[in-house]
Amino acid sequence: MAQRYGGKHSPGGAAGKAGPARDGKRLRPSFGQPARGRGRRNLLYLAPLPLLVTAFRQDALGMAVDLAAAGVMAGSVFVLSEGLRAEDAYRERRVARKPALPRKIVASVGMGLGVFLAAFAPGAPAFLEPMVYGLIATALMLAAFGLDPLRDKGMSADGFQSERVARAVDEAEAHLEAMGLAIARAGDRALERRVEAFQNTARQMFRTVEDDPRDLTSARRYLGVYLVGARDATVKFADLYARTADPQAKADYVDLLDDLESNFAAKTVKLMESDRTDLDIEIEVLRERLTREGVKPIE
Repeated sequence: MAQRYGGKHSPGGAAGKAGPARDGKRLRPSFGQPARGRGRRNLLYLAPLPLLVTAFRQDALGMAVDLAAAGVMAGSVFVLSEGLRAEDAYRERRVARKPALPRKIVASVGMGLGVFLAAFAPGAPAFLEPMVYGLIATALMLAAFGLDPLRDKGMSADGFQSERVARAVDEAEAHLEAMGLAIARAGDRALERRVEAFQNTARQMFRTVEDDPRDLTSARRYLGVYLVGARDATVKFADLYARTADPQAKADYVDLLDDLESNFAAKTVKLMESDRTDLDIEIEVLRERLTREGVKPIE
């Protein structure tokens, strides 16, 4: 069924629903873009294909080596994909822990091993030349995709508070990802876009909490209880809608997302206003102290 296109400049467009803003600018949605290097990564999936052809033109040992090489190379590209996703998440967040496993480095070493196996000839074993090929492949992959983040980012002097925020945001991101995976089962692109819009609104709150870890206590219910409820409701709806395509269930679910998004946006604005109020108070206290010390503040 055709859907009407609409935007803030379209007739009847909701110009007022721009969402919370900071300093007059709308916050940029996070995590909505494909992983960087996606095209180059996809090309690497082609690398093992010739081995699947040559493997069946050799004896049993040669076939086993070629198939092993193809498997290692394909697995390395998959690990690379996860590493790129983890790096995108790290870059988008203001407070983030380094990935527990340096997937891009592991993928590069794995690709080098795959190339070594592909170049190795069991009938005339020679290790030096295949090893050189493997090292070159590892170096080229590291040059193309870079290293993983190797240190934490945005951790303040109060490491405990920063750790609490990072852990809470990690858990909240897991709930949002589970929502996205669940709604995909419903097979409705409009619903998937609607969930993505809610995810972006929720992530604006995450960024606000990362800016000021003191906001975590106030936002705890939103990052935990509300997102768990949204995730569970999405799972149940997706299972039902995939079987029945019930339009009333869809309407109820969209209403739920509207309510959640409004609440998250309002809470984010409130957190920002609270941060501004705290700043104004600190500035006023500092001015009073300077006045008592006989220092005239510059107007």
